[in-house]
Amino acid sequence: MSELVTGDAVVLGLRPAKLPSRALALAIDLAVVGAAFVLVSIGLAIATASLDEAALAAVSVAAFLLVLVGGPIAVETLSHGRSLGKLACGLRVVRDDGGPIRFRHALVRGAIGVVEILMTFGVGACIASLVSARGRRLGDVFAGTLVVRERVPAGRAAAVPPPPPWLVGRFAGLDLSAVPESLWLAVRQYLTRMHQLDAQVGWSMAERLAGELAERTGVPVPEGVPAGAYLAAVVNERQARDARRVFVAAQGSAPRDGRGARGGLGSGDGRGGSEGRAGWPGSGVVVGGDPVVGGAGVAVPTVGDAVPAMRDEEGRVPPAATGFAPPA
Repeated sequence: MSELVTGDAVVLGLRPAKLPSRALALAIDLAVVGAAFVLVSIGLAIATASLDEAALAAVSVAAFLLVLVGGPIAVETLSHGRSLGKLACGLRVVRDDGGPIRFRHALVRGAIGVVEILMTFGVGACIASLVSARGRRLGDVFAGTLVVRERVPAGRAAAVPPPPPWLVGRFAGLDLSAVPESLWLAVRQYLTRMHQLDAQVGWSMAERLAGELAERTGVPVPEGVPAGAYLAAVVNERQARDARRVFVAAQGSAPRDGRGARGGLGSGDGRGGSEGRAGWPGSGVVVGGDPVVGGAGVAVPTVGDAVPAMRDEEGRVPPAATGFAPPA
């Protein structure tokens, strides 16, 4: 699941990197690699002082390939697309489909980077990045990769689209306790940006997310239900449950008076009153957690269920409040 979030969610949530940020990251990487190459060259020159010219040339070529080409390839492979310069600039290399890169992607980028970055002093990479709509250089095109921005200013979160009406409430009995937050995050990011994706990529991502969600809940996706609609319906069910929990918690944490009732009564001596309590509609009485109202907003309490605060001093239940106050 970590690969899905760090790969797919990065592409869904962030934007492709453009030339200025990529050039700054490349300058940092070249400075680090150049310093390492100089140190290695000095060490090799001291260690191979007794060798002939042919051996020295072979060692120099090997050091060049090892440090300037193999070093960046190894770093991008092990860090899943984050070199030192990209980490400092908040960038990352991912595949076109949103997944993390592997060794073959880093190898193609590094091999072509020798030509378009080292041999042309970065001119070829700059031209290709300016021409590309997503700021990709030739190494990205051939490797099937994309450099994206991981750090962007926080904006307003997009709303999750509602599910089809015929799916609302269909998953009310689904057990969602085993679904991790990382999977909910990936599903939400897909739903908020599914219209911006290529149709084939969006379909494959929806199928993968729906399969993982069904595996976590233990109930397969119903037949005939599209993966995107299934994801929207399950997220809608979770939001409804969260809203109910928040409402119940808010009701339970409401201030209570000495008589154990929420809010205050208009009269605490059993004569009723026209003021409603917090959570009591109008002049109704809450019985078992639900408001019981009779007629046009007139409370109809029963003897067995009437709360003790509504009884008078002799234990009798007063008549229901009608909301009518006699003139003074």
